Amino acid sequence: MHWNFLNDVKRCCLLGVFLSAIVSPHSVRAAVEKSPLSSAEPANEEVEKIIPTAPVVIDGLTLFSVQGLPALPAENRAQRIADRIHALAEDKTFATQTLRFVEVPAGTEILGADRLIMLIADPDAHLEGVNRQVLTRNYLARIQEAIDAFRHERQPNLLMRHAMYALAALVVLIVGLWTGRIAVRRLDRAFERRYKEKMHDVSFQSFQLLSAKHVWRLLNDVLSLVWLIGALLAIYVCLHYILVLFPWTRGFATNLLAFFMTPLWTIGNALVKAIPELIFLAVLVVVTRYVLRLFRLFFSAVERESVVLSNFDPAWARPTYRLVRVLVIAFALVAAYPYIPGSNTEAFKGISLLIGVIFSLGSSSLIANMISGYSLTYRKAFKEGDRVKIGECVGDVQDSKLMVTHLRTIKNELVAVPNSKIIDEQVVNYSALAGSEGLILHTTVGIGYEVPWRQVESMLLEAAERTSGLLHEPKPFVRQIELGTFAVTYEINAYCDEPSAMSERYTTLHQNILDIFNEYGIQIMTPAYEGDPERAKIVPKDHWYPPPASALFHSVSKTGK
Repeated sequence: MHWNFLNDVKRCCLLGVFLSAIVSPHSVRAAVEKSPLSSAEPANEEVEKIIPTAPVVIDGLTLFSVQGLPALPAENRAQRIADRIHALAEDKTFATQTLRFVEVPAGTEILGADRLIMLIADPDAHLEGVNRQVLTRNYLARIQEAIDAFRHERQPNLLMRHAMYALAALVVLIVGLWTGRIAVRRLDRAFERRYKEKMHDVSFQSFQLLSAKHVWRLLNDVLSLVWLIGALLAIYVCLHYILVLFPWTRGFATNLLAFFMTPLWTIGNALVKAIPELIFLAVLVVVTRYVLRLFRLFFSAVERESVVLSNFDPAWARPTYRLVRVLVIAFALVAAYPYIPGSNTEAFKGISLLIGVIFSLGSSSLIANMISGYSLTYRKAFKEGDRVKIGECVGDVQDSKLMVTHLRTIKNELVAVPNSKIIDEQVVNYSALAGSEGLILHTTVGIGYEVPWRQVESMLLEAAERTSGLLHEPKPFVRQIELGTFAVTYEINAYCDEPSAMSERYTTLHQNILDIFNEYGIQIMTPAYEGDPERAKIVPKDHWYPPPASALFHSVSKTGK
């Protein structure tokens, strides 16, 4: 109760001071700087420690620091004071001897030619730990020195002399860097002549740690680093000297080192604070790596059939490992996300959201092909080396990736088929059963009704027998497909165990069918016709090898018979 009563008394006194200040002409001009608590003592020492202050800077030099007011932050108050001092310094009619201070109810005002520069209140003096009058005289002297220095440093003859100094410093820097670079190169060549041949590999027992080449490269890198540090230091010293010479750039020179060191300090401080998180991430990476290695060893054993899983095809081992790897990495990323430095910042969240949106918009076909690729693997539609037909494309499977399947056609063309398209197309696999049950090659011919069907079937079976590469067991067979308007359609079916050679087998089979039907004088009715011609459409045997076929096919025909 006693403390609250004292606070109420202080508030009433401050209110009276504020009302009296309104009546004062000088207080009207200082209204933006006065604090309703200007005459109040801080409640305790902790309040003093957290009072924000800002420096009053003229030409890069700090005159003094001021604290903020409830209605005026410290930075704004310091900037207003600096602007007023700057305006007085630029006013050539203003004499620094006219600087003075006057006492007002709210504190002490520093004036220059009846223009308010600043108001010093008791809290300002209490913050510095001195009497208000002492502080006022100190501030007044500093302002006078700043105005005098401001005018002196902008004299044309002094600026010209400083410009010559800056030019000389720049020339010295360029010559020094050039000379230093030459010296470093000569030193490098001297080291190379004297020590390079004497260097040996760094090894521990029989294990080589570093080769002589790497040791020499390391020494070169150290020498280059020393030269770089020296060059940067020289550039900094020269640049700092040049900036200090001119009042307009002196402030930048004062903060030049901070411009480079602040980011490094911030990064180092952040790394130190993030050490526990980084340790967790390192442990998580090591554990994830070993878990993936165990899965890889397991599925490699499954692929080699060292480990047998019921109802699990060994060909599924590799794609299954890829799926498991994605899941493990995704789980590790989810676990690591809260421990990534900066993951809770808005910038990190914004970038994550942007990447997610871009990925979702541009990856619809990508995801479809990936899912289709895994679907094809588990469907066992084909494997590498199989002869397949996808849509209108026939070829051998070169490889089946996650996104696309490559086919090598019989024309030696490499066709890339997206996996999403394969899902929608009918896939014919000629190799799946060829090794165990044989692939049936089949072709049709149309023969007139006047020819006995038994004779036709016998000729077709004989043509299949003459065709090399076709299997004798199971035996070829003939089917009558259709009793057409003009002819009977026969189909010869023969087994083959080499799907990759099916096109060659078809060519040889067609050649033998043409030959045997010509031998027996049977006319093939495909295409159909409406009347018998005057002369049969057959090729007599003695006309089988007209030029230029005589040289190419005569020996083959004799061998076939």
